[in-house]
Amino acid sequence: MREVFAGMPWWIKWVAVPVIALVVFGGLITSVVGFVIGLLFKILVFVALVGGLVFVVRKFMSSSSRSDW
Repeated sequence: MREVFAGMPWWIKWVAVPVIALVVFGGLITSVVGFVIGLLFKILVFVALVGGLVFVVRKFMSSSSRSDW
């Protein structure tokens, strides 16, 4: 592979090849990035819901234990 690129101008190596790779694999890259961002968002929502549930349960348990006394 190095022999193929050795005689090429610099702009082929550093401009044309990355642009071609982005055109060919752009949809794949976009879908992977979208999947990762969606997964992180779902994890964030899950953590927020579990934290809210723990907060509500602790608040309810502390208020009910005080009224028993």
